[in-house]
Amino acid sequence: MLKKSILVVFIIAFVSCTASAHKKVENKNKKQNTESMKGVALATFGNGCFWCSEAIFEQLEGVIKVEAGYAGGTVKKPSYKEVCSGNTGHAEVIRIEYDPEKISYRELLEVFFSTHDPTTLNRQGADVGTQYRSVIFYHTDAQKKEAEKMIAQLEKEKVFDDKIVTEITPIHNYFVAENYHQDYYNNNKNQGYCRMVINPKLDKFVKKFKDKLKKE
Repeated sequence: MLKKSILVVFIIAFVSCTASAHKKVENKNKKQNTESMKGVALATFGNGCFWCSEAIFEQLEGVIKVEAGYAGGTVKKPSYKEVCSGNTGHAEVIRIEYDPEKISYRELLEVFFSTHDPTTLNRQGADVGTQYRSVIFYHTDAQKKEAEKMIAQLEKEKVFDDKIVTEITPIHNYFVAENYHQDYYNNNKNQGYCRMVINPKLDKFVKKFKDKLKKE
């Protein structure tokens, strides 16, 4: 009888500790997904090739850091090759650290919708596949509401000829991309894709949002 009692106490203690540890991990992940540090907010967007997106958003005043990564899939720590297969469910994304006092989430959304086609399903230009889908991974309920409001406004004003297909979903399964993807444009400006695809996008972006660019 004594042995059974000891066993029961041990099981209860083990379950309690496991649950506590699991909760701590969840809280840690939640914190990482909502705020990287005091005074810095996070935004995560998927709008085609992350090389293009990174080159655009890192030029905005108030943006502290832009990181290329993968989000929304089912595989842990996927490789670029795995994501490109379209079998992991991940989208190529950029994770933006920004100062909300210098640039608002709404302003980031304006750039997001102005620098890609949110009406093409799983495609941006010649880049085809679910990994290139238009998607907003929100970190807070406020971001979700702002994104929904923005889409409703764009639809009402008929900014695009076709219906917007951009997903709005909570951030999950985010993983940073390989080192060679980080700051790709600045490190490979003479590469064919950069000259033929990224440069034209950057030119249009700079002309439209010149008042929001970082001062040199």
